Amino acid sequence: MPRFFTHRIAYLPIWLWQLMPIIIAAFFSSVAFGALLTQNYLLINDNRPSAVSNYNIGFTLGENENIGSIAIQFCSNSPIVSMSCSIPSGMDVSGATLTSQSGVSGFSIASGATSYSWVLTNPSAPLVNSGALSFLFSGIQNPSTDGSYYVRIQTYASTDATGTALDVGGIAFSINSAFTITTTVPPYLYFCSAVTIANYNCDQTGGNYINFGDLSTQSTSTASSQMVIATNAQNGYAVELTGSDLTSGNNIVPALSNPAPAIPGISQFGLNLVGNSQPLIGNNDQGPGSGNPTSGYAQPNNFKFASGDLVATSNQVSDFRQFTVSYIIDIGSNQPPGVYATTLTYVAMANF
Repeated sequence: MPRFFTHRIAYLPIWLWQLMPIIIAAFFSSVAFGALLTQNYLLINDNRPSAVSNYNIGFTLGENENIGSIAIQFCSNSPIVSMSCSIPSGMDVSGATLTSQSGVSGFSIASGATSYSWVLTNPSAPLVNSGALSFLFSGIQNPSTDGSYYVRIQTYASTDATGTALDVGGIAFSINSAFTITTTVPPYLYFCSAVTIANYNCDQTGGNYINFGDLSTQSTSTASSQMVIATNAQNGYAVELTGSDLTSGNNIVPALSNPAPAIPGISQFGLNLVGNSQPLIGNNDQGPGSGNPTSGYAQPNNFKFASGDLVATSNQVSDFRQFTVSYIIDIGSNQPPGVYATTLTYVAMANF
C-alpha cells in the first residue's frame, strides 16, 4: 500500500554561519495512510431534520483487497479520519438495518453500534474486487438541525475494524428543512342577471327593465332576460326567484301556480328557463358549467311563477353557466286596463 512521508529540516539561523561551520541535520518521520476511496456518495431519501430515512452509501475500491470490516462514522465537523469526531446532534443510527449490498456480499452490521457509527463485518474476510460497492441502510434518524454533516469510511482486513485501515474516504451531505408552501383559494360566487349578458361576462350586461308594450287578448306577449352564475362551492348553488303578481292598482294579472301553456284570452303570467316553440321564445341553459332549471321551470311550452321558488340549481362546483328566462303574459277580455308592473329579484346562494 502507498506510504507518504513528511520531511522536517532543522537549520541554524543564517547569522550564525559567520561564526561556526554550517551544520545541517535532517530528521525524518513517517505517517502511514490507507489508499483513498474514490467516487464516494451518499443518497438520502428524506433529508429533513429528524426524519427517519434510508441511506445509500457507496464508494469505489482502487484495487483487490481482503476486507473483513468497514467502519462508517457520522460527524458534524469534518470528513477527515485523523481528526476528532463531533457527534451530530439528534442523529441515531443504532437502529439501522442493512437492507441490501452490491459489489460484495456477506456483510452485516456488527453489534455495538452507537448513535453515530457502526461497523460492517464479514467473518470470511473475502477478497473484494476493485470497483464500486454500495450499501443500503434503512431506519436512520437524521440529525435534528439543518446543516452540513460528514461520513467517514474506513476498510479493514480485520473483522472488527481494528488495525491499520486499508482504505479511507469521506462524504459531505446536507440536512435541510423542507419548504412548506401554502396558499388559499377564496370561496367565490359569480352571479349577475340582466336583459342581456354577453360572453358569460357580468361586465357586459345590458338593461334591467322589460317593457311588454300593449297587451292583447289575441296573442301572447313575450320577453326574456338572462342570468350567469359560477362558483367553487363544493355543493354547487341555488337561484331563488322572489317577486309579486303583475298589478295595476288593485287589478292583477294572476301568476300560474303550476306549469301551464300560454293561452291567449286568459289572464295569466309565468316564466320558464328553457327553449320554447309555443310561443317561440327562450333557450336552454348553456356554458361549460353545471346546473339545470328546477322541475317547475324546465318544461318547454309550460310556464309558472311562485315567489320563493328555486328556479336553477347545481350540486357541484360550477364553471360559468348561462340561463335564459322566458316570460309570458296573456290577458282576458275582462282584464281592466292599466299599467301593470312587478319587480322580480333573483338571489344566488352558494352551498359551501
